[in-house]
Amino acid sequence: MIAIIDYDAGNIKSVEKALLLLNQEVEITRDRETILAADKVILPGVGAFGDAMENLNRYRLTEVIHQVTEKGTPFLGICLGLQLLFERSEEAPGVEGLNLLKGEILRIPDQEGLKIPHMGWNSLHLSNHGKLFQGVEEGAYVYFVHSYYLKAQEEQIVKASTEYSTHIHASVEQGNIFACQFHPEKSSDVGLQILKNFVAV
Repeated sequence: MIAIIDYDAGNIKSVEKALLLLNQEVEITRDRETILAADKVILPGVGAFGDAMENLNRYRLTEVIHQVTEKGTPFLGICLGLQLLFERSEEAPGVEGLNLLKGEILRIPDQEGLKIPHMGWNSLHLSNHGKLFQGVEEGAYVYFVHSYYLKAQEEQIVKASTEYSTHIHASVEQGNIFACQFHPEKSSDVGLQILKNFVAV
């Protein structure tokens, strides 16, 4: 069973729908025991970093996420879910992230002709043999919606990047922790392949 963590962040239903297409048993939950018992766990989300951390703390999910990742359960962060895995974000100065991975979340720099938030399809440059990208071609297009981007501390955890006003770390993997800044559940066949790869981990 795949547990999708419910912490009042948007975009949970579309992740569930994509997993059901892959014939997976899915449960949207914030129940500690259900999350700890799951075969895999997903932290989706659209919204603000500060509000999201406040909700995770309020529902006592921060500790559960640390327990799940420590015991080796495959864990996937999507969009805001990727950002929360890191130490901090310019969007919410002074708010500590989950601190599971090293790096920070920065605002996409303004550039003439480019809109922020970055909304739309961008191509990926693949690197470092990501498990999520088995069967995905170099340059494949995926769907992004974000105003802030990841700058990971360690290049080797970065498995995909893209360019939009700056160099954006679009996907990372470290041990049993996986994360995508883009939305695989809204990225057509490429996105379904990425989710299928996560299911197969």
